[in-house]
Amino acid sequence: MTAVHRPATAVIVDGYSTGAFLPPAFAALGVEVVHVQSTPEPMLTMLQPDPAAYRERYVLSGEDGLPGTVAALAALEPVAVLAGQEPGVPLADRLGELLGLPGNGSALSAARRDKYEMIEALRAAGLRCARQSKGADPDALAAWAQAEGGFPAVVKPLSSASTDHVYVCRSAAEVAAAARRVLAATDIFGSRNTEALVQSFLAGTEYIVDTVGVGGAHYVCGVWEYEKTELPSGRRIYDRDVLLDPRAEPVPELVAYVLEVLRALGIEHGPAHAEVMLTPQGPALVEIGARLNGNMNPGFHDACLGTNQAHLTALAYTRPQEFLDRYAGRVYTKHREAVVHNTRTELDGEVAAVDQAAVDEIAALETVHLVGVKLAPGKRLRPTTDLLTSPLRIFMTGPDAESLRADHRTIQTLKDAVYQLAETPAEA
Repeated sequence: MTAVHRPATAVIVDGYSTGAFLPPAFAALGVEVVHVQSTPEPMLTMLQPDPAAYRERYVLSGEDGLPGTVAALAALEPVAVLAGQEPGVPLADRLGELLGLPGNGSALSAARRDKYEMIEALRAAGLRCARQSKGADPDALAAWAQAEGGFPAVVKPLSSASTDHVYVCRSAAEVAAAARRVLAATDIFGSRNTEALVQSFLAGTEYIVDTVGVGGAHYVCGVWEYEKTELPSGRRIYDRDVLLDPRAEPVPELVAYVLEVLRALGIEHGPAHAEVMLTPQGPALVEIGARLNGNMNPGFHDACLGTNQAHLTALAYTRPQEFLDRYAGRVYTKHREAVVHNTRTELDGEVAAVDQAAVDEIAALETVHLVGVKLAPGKRLRPTTDLLTSPLRIFMTGPDAESLRADHRTIQTLKDAVYQLAETPAEA
């Protein structure tokens, strides 16, 4: 009897949000995927994985727990285990280790998720970073900021994302109040914040540096500058992520620093998404995730960069030698000008409908590649205070920067027509 040949299998842990781009990237290389959910219940605060994209699904719970999951996965003889979203990083590290697969190992998993441990690992490696303290006592954190951290100071959760509960504080009283808000909340992934983090403020311009690696040999697949806008409250929020020329300053300096960060945190294999502040003293890490960029869109990145982080990740895990030959040690080529625009609004109310004609009018602009509509009917539209409350994400690419800026100005006249609100605002 002829043996039945099954395609190779990769394991994706917590394939939420942009983790949804991984199954098609692996499929394009002839690799099937299975999904492991690291929590008993799904994380409903994020875009859910598509069940149809996975051959099988597992939940890390029940009497068998980790040993049962490892045994079930071992029977599949997987070629890779990786995280689809940040909460899955520690479990993906451990599963890969137990299955004997290439990965980052579990020794520094905590430093890849916990922002306090992350910065302390950089300090131990002698890299430039913020001063910091953590704890569950808001008054103690305020006292530390007063005595050690200085003002302004930044207060945030230990393991969240997307500017969730991030506060810039200018006094001890503001630090204490912000810490209380953090401790009273859950993070973006649905976990209760048991401690808050306070850090010294990093002044400067903020950048994204995205990478993919195999065995510590990395390809830099994009460097973007954050352009921010100021709200009437004085709070600064993200407006545009602008793709930079890899040959222009400060890209080489940022890349050199991030490669040191990757070494310090043991991120040798797979994707990473770093946010770095270029201070007057030089680059300093804001935070890094061992996962895809949350603003990554494969078609958009293919257009402006010639490839995308999901494809590169699948290649790194399933055809490592090809990745090393084609990409390792190199930096991206900028094919077109590109921007990711996160719109803001002052509207407040329940979404009654999405006006498709308004969406289509924005999409028809010459430089608009894709309009991401974040809210469905029945959801609450709130005045924008951070990335989580930005109502639209618009991917833009074109031949020159002025074309993108012209369409950006036009979008400001159209964006608030996308959502039709109910006559009576929803209760908070």
